[in-house]
Order: sequence, then C-alpha cells, then structure tokens
Amino acid sequence: MEVNIYKNKTAVAKQFSSYFANLVKEKAAFHVALSGGSTPKLIFDVLASEYGNQIDWSQIHFYWGDERCVPPTDEQSNYKMTVDHLFSKINVPKENIHRVLGENDPKGEAMRYANLLEINLDRLDTIPQFDLVLLGMGDDGHTASIFPHNIHLWNSKDHCVVAAHPDSGQQRVSINGKVINIAKEVAFLVTGSGKAEKVDEIHNKKGDYKKYPAALVNPESGNLVWFMDEDAAVSI
Repeated sequence: MEVNIYKNKTAVAKQFSSYFANLVKEKAAFHVALSGGSTPKLIFDVLASEYGNQIDWSQIHFYWGDERCVPPTDEQSNYKMTVDHLFSKINVPKENIHRVLGENDPKGEAMRYANLLEINLDRLDTIPQFDLVLLGMGDDGHTASIFPHNIHLWNSKDHCVVAAHPDSGQQRVSINGKVINIAKEVAFLVTGSGKAEKVDEIHNKKGDYKKYPAALVNPESGNLVWFMDEDAAVSI
C-alpha cells in the first residue's frame, strides 16, 4: 500500500492526474472504473485542461464503480458529472463510454452491467478485472455504493449489486468488493476533514474498523494507492 498526502484537494487532483496519465501511457487498451464525488470532479477538470491533448483517449474504456438510479440528465448522476467535467472537453469515442443505465430497473441493470463487465474485461478467477478502480470514501466509511449497513454485499456472488443509501433509501448499482479487490490497481481519493475520523480508524486499525467497507479494500495485486489531503490525513 502506498499513501500520498498533499496540501489540499487541488494538489490531490493534480497529482492523481499525473499518476493516471503515466498509468495509461503506451497501453493498447485501458479499462477504468470511475467514481463520483467532489474530488473526481476536480480531477476530471485537470485531466481535461492539462492532459486533454496528451492522452490517447481512444485507448481508454470508461466504466463506473457505482451509479445512482437516476436518469443520465439528473444532477445526481455520476455519468452526467463526468460528461460535464471531462467527456464534453476531450475527444473520446462514444463506444468507449460504458455507463450504468440508472434510469432502468435496478436489479435488471445490475445484471446487465455485470454481464457487460464479463464480456469486455479479462477475468481472473471468473471475476472481471479492471486495470484501475477509482474509489472515494464517505464520512461513514462506505466506498463505491456499499455502505456499512449493507456490508454483506461486499462478497456477493453477483459482480454488480443493488444497494440503498441508509438515509434517503435511494437505490444504487455498484460493483462488489470482489471486483474491487481483483483490479490490477486501486486508487483511493479521500479529501476533507469530514473523512479524518474514518481514515484514522482504518489506517491505524482502531476499534471496529472492519465494519467499514473502505477497510476491506485490499487488492490481491498489492497495488493500492491512497491520495489524500492534509485535512483527511491528519492522523497519519
């Protein structure tokens, strides 16, 4: 595991963008699962403005680690956020964008997306393998859309699961923990003082830290990289 701590969220975005550009360099095809949230939004802005003409976007296939069950035009859609901050500003083939159809029936869509991953990705031990999975972490220790109250979904037999937000009840389609941990590389993007408590518990293995899905991220490859700002990493 590698831990990188930067001054602020903007610095995290810049450093991650450089890391991403180097990772995709000279790859014939690169399959990445994106994350939602404020930090990825900044990253997409940096990638578009500073790397828009430096990266061969035709080599990269984009997926989502999780998506809210809303239409693609909804402001809560992770897909829409990515379109607004990245896809609309770069030259990426439409066929390289593999969105979760959040407007469809959640259970049926989870099955469809799992099947898509099986078709498009190489598999290791029958599990679809991404080249890179981007993850955020919520103040409650959730990651992707697997929350502490439905942590049983982490090891689901299905590659994609339907989860519900603990407060709003909003349904979401998410990859499971097996898909996360089989990825060649996993990058955590964690910023803000609101994350500091869970970062402390998880990194310092305090109390019942294993009840947080974010604590279960442990890729078999050993390639786990944390990108944090000083506010989130105050205890490290």
